[in-house]
Amino acid sequence: MSELDVAGKSVLTLPAEREIRVERIFDAPRDRVFAVYTDPELIPQWWGPRRTTTVVEEMEAKTGGAWRFTMRDSDGSETVFRGVYREVTAPERIVQTFEWDGMPGYVSVDSAAFEDLGERTKVVTTSIFHTPEERDGMIESGMETGMNETFDRLDELLAR
Repeated sequence: MSELDVAGKSVLTLPAEREIRVERIFDAPRDRVFAVYTDPELIPQWWGPRRTTTVVEEMEAKTGGAWRFTMRDSDGSETVFRGVYREVTAPERIVQTFEWDGMPGYVSVDSAAFEDLGERTKVVTTSIFHTPEERDGMIESGMETGMNETFDRLDELLAR
């Protein structure tokens, strides 16, 4: 069994100089995982590190729709994330822009593919940046730690 076959373990790779790719298997059917990704009432239950609270200010999970989340840290600081959905094809794929106010003006294009494994789902996310420096800045921001905590929280929500 490879590490990619283990539910609850994220595998981050850098397949190209402007790309971040993450694979993770969740112990839930594809329809359910996709639904949790696109439900604004469920996002606050799993999106962001444990020490944060996420407020969904806008989320229209359809092609052309916009999203905006504010993440509040335990120290009271706020971070805003926003973007536009370029494609929402249930339950297979989401493509959206992603902008973090920590790097304003730097917009990545993120895709999430949901692979049906029966009672499990492999989610493959790919982020494409304009330059290698933008990609490296995202990694250096602590993105991997936040992503792992977020996916751990998603695992817990899916188990309920």
